[in-house]
Amino acid sequence: MGTPSASVQGRVKESVESGSGVQRDVLRCGVVGVGRMGQHHARKYAQLAGVELVGVVDESEERRLDAAERHGCEAFESEAALIEAGVDAVSIAVPTTYHLKCATPLLEAGVACLIEKPLANDVAEAQRLRDLAVKTGAVLMVGHIERFNPAVRALDRAARDESGAGGVQMLKPRFLEVHRVSPMTFRSVDVSVVMDMMIHDLDVVLWMMGGVEPVEVQASGIPVLTEHEDVCNARLTFDLPYGKCVANITCSRLAMKTERKIRIIGEQAYVSIDYAKKSGVLIRRTANQIQMDEIREALRKGTDLSDLDYSDLLAIEPLEIDDADQLELEITTFLEAVRSGTKPQIDAEAGFAAVRTAQRIMESARADWGGVER
Repeated sequence: MGTPSASVQGRVKESVESGSGVQRDVLRCGVVGVGRMGQHHARKYAQLAGVELVGVVDESEERRLDAAERHGCEAFESEAALIEAGVDAVSIAVPTTYHLKCATPLLEAGVACLIEKPLANDVAEAQRLRDLAVKTGAVLMVGHIERFNPAVRALDRAARDESGAGGVQMLKPRFLEVHRVSPMTFRSVDVSVVMDMMIHDLDVVLWMMGGVEPVEVQASGIPVLTEHEDVCNARLTFDLPYGKCVANITCSRLAMKTERKIRIIGEQAYVSIDYAKKSGVLIRRTANQIQMDEIREALRKGTDLSDLDYSDLLAIEPLEIDDADQLELEITTFLEAVRSGTKPQIDAEAGFAAVRTAQRIMESARADWGGVER
């Protein structure tokens, strides 16, 4: 792999060290890997205002030439050639196994990287990417796209007070139930369902926990069609300032239907979100402390409360869902961090935490695989 010229390295280094982001009207962007996901990244960069898609990189000559022709950009054989052309920000959408290899020269050159989820194939590689981003000062964001699901964003907005402070953590979650199941597509069968599907939910759950990782992980998973977990259930226990929270997450790629839901029970509210339908409801307790004390006292005395309408104690609020394009929002959020030089919404630390939690789940699930025929 070639080395970027001194002029290119100097230009990028100056931008990184300034700490003020990339100060230019039009950001020069690129995409490494224009397969199933990367092609959509290339399309978005080509369409966005204030962005120039400089070029794409792909090991397949046919794919890179096709993408370059479609979007009016250059086709490059390597990351080094893309860096030499001069880029400010790049999406990396290659198989996870190649994330470290492809991202390293870009981060070393100070180029901002949006790396598709998960950050890396294992904890060691995720840590190397995180440490490299810290060392170079380059922006590194991880593409956990469910963070940009309209229902998740609506929940975060609804949980904030009038000043905009707070967010989903203010609900003080105590129990989360997550289901993500779908029929087998025979894609990503070289990795566990934990790294393929559950990783989405791990990022969202860790975010809801304020970035705190679980103190205990219990899991059960089985390989059915592949050599990795095709079905997995994980129980994560968190120690939070207000007490314990348990997250129960089930993922399967062998289901007969597709379902992606999360339910959150907190001290302040109950939330139900359907990721696929992009819908959700927030139910808050409206009864004040005096009313609650009166109800509990009546229950202790054995008073018949069957005439009491339970809904009178609650406020049921359908989440206000917008129709924002999740990928476009993810990319524009990334580019805002590149322009401002600020920490991206899903930074390397968040990506690392998700990978480390996923690895703990797989280790727990495989602890009793000795008698499983694979």
